[in-house]
Amino acid sequence: MHLSHALTHRGTVREINEDAYLELPHLGVWVVADGMGGHAAGDVASQLVIDGIQQAVEHLEAETITVEVLKKSLIDSNRILQQMSEHDFDGKVAGTTVVVLWLYQDKYHLLWVGDSRIYLMRDQQMKQMTKDHSQVNDMIDEGLLSPEEAETHPLANVITRAVGVDTQLDIDYRTDKVKDGDVFLLCSDGLNKELNDIEIERTIKSGNIIDSGLALLHASLVRNARDNVTCILVKNSHKNINIIDDSDKTIPIFSHI
Repeated sequence: MHLSHALTHRGTVREINEDAYLELPHLGVWVVADGMGGHAAGDVASQLVIDGIQQAVEHLEAETITVEVLKKSLIDSNRILQQMSEHDFDGKVAGTTVVVLWLYQDKYHLLWVGDSRIYLMRDQQMKQMTKDHSQVNDMIDEGLLSPEEAETHPLANVITRAVGVDTQLDIDYRTDKVKDGDVFLLCSDGLNKELNDIEIERTIKSGNIIDSGLALLHASLVRNARDNVTCILVKNSHKNINIIDDSDKTIPIFSHI
C-alpha cells in the first residue's frame, strides 16, 4: 500500500510557480519537475514533462509499467522541448529538472535529471538517494569545494543536466529493494535550499506524511522561500494504515535564522 501527500508553492519571491508534480499512487508513480528559472517558459517545460509521463502510464496496468516506458517519456519530452525552444521561444532554452519514483512489488526505481532530489527515510535515518547534476557538486567530487562551501557558492544554482537542453538526454537511474515503512521525499531545490538535511530529517521523523509535508512547506516559507517549493512524501506500508496517524506528535517548525 502506498500513501502519498504532495504540496507546492510559488514561494515568497517568484511571481509564478515553475514547479510541477504528478501523484499516481495506484500506479506507484510520483514525479517532481522544476522548470529552469530565467529561461524561456520554465513552467511550460516542467508541465510538459509531467504530462508526458502521465500520458505514458495512465492507461497501463501497474504490472506493465517499465523503466523503459518512463525513460522513453523523458526522452520524448526532451525532443519536444528542443523543438519548442527553436520554433516557439526564439532559440531560448526551455528546460526542467525531473525526479521520478516508481514503486512496484518489492523494488523502488529512481530516475532523475538535474538537481531536484529524492530522499529515503528508513529505520529513522534519512539518506539522499539522488546525486545533484550541478556545477558545485562536480567541484565537490573534484575536491575543489566542501559540501558546506557549496551551499553558499556563487555557482550553486548552475545545473549541468536538464530535460530540454541537450540533444542527448542523460538520465541517471537507481534501484533497490523497498522495505515496509520506507518514506520517500521528492522535492525541488526550493526546499533543500531553505532547510538543511538535518532539519528535513527531523521533520519527517515527527509524524505522518501530511503533517510533515505541511511543516516542511511552512518552514521554507518562514525563511522567505526564494524559489518555488514542491515536495511529495510517499510512505510504503504493508498495513492498512491511517494517513493521519500520530496526530498528537509535535511537528517542529523552524524559525528564520
